[in-house]
Amino acid sequence: MKQVRQSSSVNAQVLDALRAAVITGELPPGTLHSVATLAGQLGISRTPVREALIKLAQQGMVRFERNRGVRILQTSLHDLEEVFALRLLLEVPATRRAVKLLSATTTRELRQVFAAMEKAAAADDEFRMWEHDRRFHRLLLEASGNGRLAEYVDGLRDMVLRRGVSTARQSRTLEGIVAEHRAVLDRVLAGDADGAAEAMRAHILHTAELLVAQEAGDDVGAVDVDLGWTSSEPS
Repeated sequence: MKQVRQSSSVNAQVLDALRAAVITGELPPGTLHSVATLAGQLGISRTPVREALIKLAQQGMVRFERNRGVRILQTSLHDLEEVFALRLLLEVPATRRAVKLLSATTTRELRQVFAAMEKAAAADDEFRMWEHDRRFHRLLLEASGNGRLAEYVDGLRDMVLRRGVSTARQSRTLEGIVAEHRAVLDRVLAGDADGAAEAMRAHILHTAELLVAQEAGDDVGAVDVDLGWTSSEPS
C-alpha cells in the first residue's frame, strides 16, 4: 500500500487506501492484520487507521477479532444476494426522487459521465468504464438529496468488487452494460421518474442475476436469485 501523507484529509486517504487494498486483494480474504502493522505500512498513526477499519467493518469488509486484530472477510453468494436486495430497495426510489429534484448542473454531469462511459467501452477500457459507471450511479443517489445514501451504496458496491467478480466479457459486453445505463439516462432526461426507476430496477436486477449465476457456475435462469420481495415489487 502507498504511504499516506499527513493532511487535513488524512482520514479519507486512509479509508481509500485500505478499501483499495481489500478490493484488489493486496489484503487477501481471510488474512489477519494488526492496526499497528497497517499503520506502519501506510506511514500514519493508528487512530485514523482504526477509524477507517471501523467504517470498513460496518460495510462488512473486515471484522475485528478480540485481542487478535482485523480479519479481511470474503463475500459469499448469500452476501451478493443481500447486497443487490439492498441496492434495489435504495437505488430504485432514490432514482425516482432524483428525477424530480435534478438540477441543470447534475443533468449536464450525467450526460458527460455517460459519454465517458461510452468512450471507455468503445476503447475496451473496462477499468475506466467501471469508474464512470460508479460515478453515474453516485450522481443519481446524490441528486436524491441523501449524501449518506450515496456513501452507503458505494460501500455495497465495494463488497461486490472485493469478491473480484464482474459481468464484463463474461455474461455481457461492455456495450451491453452501457446500454442498460442509456435506458436509465433516457428516462431521466425525459423527466419520467417512474420510467427511470423501472429502468434502474431492471439494470440492478439483471446484474444480480448474472453475477450470482456466474458465481454458482450455472446459466442465468437456472439459478434462483433470492432478493426477497424486492424483485417483484412494483417501482
